[in-house]
Amino acid sequence: MKQPVFRGTAPALITPFTADDRIDEAALRRVIDVQLAGEGDFDGVEALVVLGTTGENPTIMPDERRRLVEFVIEHVAGRVSVVVGTGTNNTAQSVTFSKEAADAGADGLLVVGPYYNKPTPDGVLGHVAAIADATDCPIILYNVPGRTGSNLTTETQLRVAEEIPSAVGTKEASGNLNQIADILAHRPEGFAVYSGDDDLTLPMLALGADGLVSVCANAIPGATSELVRRGLAGDFDGARALHFRLLDAMRASFAEANPGPVKAVMAEMGLIENRVRLPLAPLSDANRVRVLDAYRPHVSTAVSA
Repeated sequence: MKQPVFRGTAPALITPFTADDRIDEAALRRVIDVQLAGEGDFDGVEALVVLGTTGENPTIMPDERRRLVEFVIEHVAGRVSVVVGTGTNNTAQSVTFSKEAADAGADGLLVVGPYYNKPTPDGVLGHVAAIADATDCPIILYNVPGRTGSNLTTETQLRVAEEIPSAVGTKEASGNLNQIADILAHRPEGFAVYSGDDDLTLPMLALGADGLVSVCANAIPGATSELVRRGLAGDFDGARALHFRLLDAMRASFAEANPGPVKAVMAEMGLIENRVRLPLAPLSDANRVRVLDAYRPHVSTAVSA
């Protein structure tokens, strides 16, 4: 039986930058502390995902990556699990990143389906197997065809789950509930399935999913985590109420390319500077009011338009 890295909620953590485009470690410390504390009556998150899509991983240089991973793991100090995004479209590079993360003490690796290359199922299996052979760290697949240009099918994901012992879960961001249901119906025992879309978390939990890797939780960690906790406990009335309360914020998080919207909110909260790395651009004025209005009822510091 496989052992999930976590059950519950993990924010796909943003990477804060300074005015001169360096990683802002002071801001990152604040962001992590907010995730662990939660807000109001709601506890914080169960895990953190570092260097995922929301962390702008394509623009993080190798030396920055090593420092960032070490910094987060040191600051978290075992309070929650830390999963590091190490997958790229270059298998050798993915192996190097995975070994570095494992050596730093990561609890799991997030391995995205290789983008641009469009590998066959055999290629995907070989890619993940090479990472698994290089480290004993548990692996969570990441299927996000809207970003990668190719879908990790049900058959491919189940094949990886069955043939690679250290593959213990998948983050499903295909938006295809039929595919997700098939994975949940046929997965090996203990293989975790996480929602990769905040607004599909509730139906996925009803189908038996194990949690959420969230954008929204960066700014609203407590309520987002509570939604998931209630769903996992079978309290779907409570989970549904939170889902509808958060739905506008969930959708506003993708008004433009992630993480632009949620970074704009967190900047207004005083947690970070509102900076992304090119080729991304900060949230446009046209969407600013919509995004801030959607988040305003939920954030701990007043957000003004």
